Amino acid sequence: MAAALQVAAIGEEAQPLCILDDFAPDPGALRDFAATAAFEAALHHYPGIRAALPTGYFAARLPAIAAAAAAAFGRSGPIDVIDASFSIVTTPVEALNIAQRLPHVDAFTPDRIAFIHYLSPDGGDGTAFFRHRATGFETVTEDRRELYFRQLDTELRHRGPPPPAYVAGDTPLFACTHVAEARDNRALLYRSSNLHSGAISPGAALSADPRAGRLTVTAFLSIS
Repeated sequence: MAAALQVAAIGEEAQPLCILDDFAPDPGALRDFAATAAFEAALHHYPGIRAALPTGYFAARLPAIAAAAAAAFGRSGPIDVIDASFSIVTTPVEALNIAQRLPHVDAFTPDRIAFIHYLSPDGGDGTAFFRHRATGFETVTEDRRELYFRQLDTELRHRGPPPPAYVAGDTPLFACTHVAEARDNRALLYRSSNLHSGAISPGAALSADPRAGRLTVTAFLSIS
């Protein structure tokens, strides 16, 4: 079955969000693989654990990703998978560092595209997108980078750090512009420069068990 593609325009900047349902031919097999994988603490501020993907995970799906990237982002060059893994959010709210309590961007250049593939049968928590109230930015590109981080640093110094919680909706510093719903075997593609966060519900169980937790595949792509 071919993945079903929708392209939405989110926020005041009308940033493209690709939604690919029925993304993998056998999501159950991916869950089975993850159940026996060796998960380790994640790097780069991800609030949880990660494990290696099965060999060939992307091979069969690159045509669908390429078609979506061309339709939504106007990018039709080669796809380079920079980093990809199974990921599960597991960090309790009291252990979140300041960066994990804020929306973030993953990269600043137009070739960089973020990818997430939801693999929880009951759907679970999705992904939220934000506007920084002070600057109005919904994306942080190279030309916005210095201003954004200078302003955010000033706000955090004057207001103090955000409370220990996942950011899943409006806050004093950020307005939530869209929440992409998680569904089993749904994948999203969006620009890595979009301000975003996992929309982790208050009181979420945060289980490290791949069959019970928020199991996803997360990846960073470069598409020229």
